Amino acid sequence: MKKDYSILVGGQAGQGSRKAGLIIAKIFNRMGYNVFIHDDYQSLIKGGHNFSQIRASQEEYLTHRKKADFILALDNKTIEKHKTILNKDGIIISGERSCEIVKELNGSRIMGNIAMIAIFSKMIGIDWKMLSNVFKKEISRDIEKNLEIAKKAYDETKELFKIEKLKDKANPLLTGNEAIALGAIDAGLDIYSAYPMTPATSILHYLAEKRKTITSQAENEISAIHSIIGSAYAGKRSMTGTSGGGFALMTEAISFASIAEVPILIVNSQRAGPASGVPTYSAQSDLLFTINAGHGDITRFVASPGDANEAYSLSGKLLNLAWKYQTPAILLADKELSESTYEFYSKKNKKENELLWNKKGEYQRYKITKNGISPLAYPGQTIVKSTSYEHDELGYTTEDGDLVVAMQDKRLRKFKEMEREVDKIEAVKVYGNKNSDKAIICWGSTKGAVKETAEILGLKVIQVLFLQPLPTKQIKKHLKGINKLISVECNSTGQLSILLSQYGIKVDKQILKYDARPFTPEDLEIKLKKL
Repeated sequence: MKKDYSILVGGQAGQGSRKAGLIIAKIFNRMGYNVFIHDDYQSLIKGGHNFSQIRASQEEYLTHRKKADFILALDNKTIEKHKTILNKDGIIISGERSCEIVKELNGSRIMGNIAMIAIFSKMIGIDWKMLSNVFKKEISRDIEKNLEIAKKAYDETKELFKIEKLKDKANPLLTGNEAIALGAIDAGLDIYSAYPMTPATSILHYLAEKRKTITSQAENEISAIHSIIGSAYAGKRSMTGTSGGGFALMTEAISFASIAEVPILIVNSQRAGPASGVPTYSAQSDLLFTINAGHGDITRFVASPGDANEAYSLSGKLLNLAWKYQTPAILLADKELSESTYEFYSKKNKKENELLWNKKGEYQRYKITKNGISPLAYPGQTIVKSTSYEHDELGYTTEDGDLVVAMQDKRLRKFKEMEREVDKIEAVKVYGNKNSDKAIICWGSTKGAVKETAEILGLKVIQVLFLQPLPTKQIKKHLKGINKLISVECNSTGQLSILLSQYGIKVDKQILKYDARPFTPEDLEIKLKKL
């Protein structure tokens, strides 16, 4: 029988439910289980209900389950809110005894989460030595008091059963945002500038802590993108990150970067809109906006990962592609991907060289070439002219009609090269029953629920990684023999279906979810069976 455990830990904001979830995940991780953490929190300055759902399984799953085997309740609201999802033989662990132990040993209120973890760990037969080692690694202060509280809670709890250890080797655990940051670092990222906006904010925090890049917090999103345009012009690989509202402010600068042919990488981590919408929850409603962002006929790359390993590889890939083609690149994430925690095992990204000027003759920043890509030079090497105005090959502004056409054609030839580039890489992935005549097409973080459900129902899955240029040849190749195509998205308008229709690809049915929560395999299975 496959081992697959679902644990929910919840409480009021400030009680440490998220930290508790991470520690529980690391305990299972050390026991050889594949783990995934889904985090849920409200957009409130103080208070509010927070919870994490940890999935620990024998197989690699990339989403949480709707049902829970254990509910660890740091407050009564957690029981009231989540008792309906408890499995028939599930267990609720109330936080009352945890709070009592903390008071008895004169600990601080937040230490109740450590007592709760100790109680849960003893119930499932976790060895104290291993548990204490995890605590020592994960708790940064008051470790002796925390261990005292944990030991008392552990010793007075009865073991109910013993979970089986699966293997000795454990992969690192990373959130999607951490993977994005690491992927860019390994591809040569020099500078990151951003204004905090959920759910992209943790990229800024993580890079500041890693100290492997110059990291700065700008006063707003407009300043952030213009600052990285400046640093990229100076020769430094640069990136910014935001969500839909902040990305909207950046669109004029995306056009600037495109006509000036300045390479930049932008992370747009989607949340539920429009406007402020539901700011700490997830959606996939910026697809059409992102691929059309910026006025005028401009070129850009857009790609969307489905898990942390793809987030790592795509952030590095996009950084390299932006510099190779001297154009903006956008990594389209979402709250579910950005803030969920995954097992990480990707191969290391590498920095790829851009096309540099050979230092012979007069430097032409916008030299007209067969493939549209002009050699790069940076200030200090020669005189480098860059402008948001239309220009000639040297970079002088122009309004001459023939030059306007020549430069626009040059940039469009570059887009043709970008299309050929995408055709050469794995821009589409396939899962499930590859011989099925029914397929689900998806993008982004919905991959987890779609892949798992399709494997249960014997369906084929087509996951689109690159959204601009769209890999139509690869998509159509995988659609051969398909009689029914179903799209699964977290938006209300079927934006992937609309995009595909522009390339003659017809979606037969849509399953759309727009309550600001991700799909679960259980709910998706019911919807697919109806179709």
